[in-house]
Amino acid sequence: MSRDTIADIITSIRNADMDRKGTVRIASTKITENITKILLREGFIENVRKHQEGKNFFLALTLRHRRNRKGPCRTRLNLKRISRPGLRIYSNYQQIPRILGGMGIVILSTSRGIMTDREARLEGIGGEILCYIW
Repeated sequence: MSRDTIADIITSIRNADMDRKGTVRIASTKITENITKILLREGFIENVRKHQEGKNFFLALTLRHRRNRKGPCRTRLNLKRISRPGLRIYSNYQQIPRILGGMGIVILSTSRGIMTDREARLEGIGGEILCYIW
């Protein structure tokens, strides 16, 4: 049985946002570090810190705080896993989907590393569509 680390971090962030938590702790791998750098750069999370417990490394993500904490529970952060171990989804740079007309981002795994849809279109390369974030 294999573990899907990308789905794990997406689920952890989504659950923490729905539960109105301030921080999330996820396992640190090269893929998760690259994805969290993109989330930090695009403004979806506030801060990332790397911690070590024994031999294991963890990333502590600080989520953006909401102004209105009362009222109905609406998630501000929407994440959706697209390509998964059982079904890989690939796209060339011309057919990368636009999320909410360019308001959201698509995270791709390309031959030049993990990048957003805008960076992939500028570089003219496609790759595996990992997830949508809006």
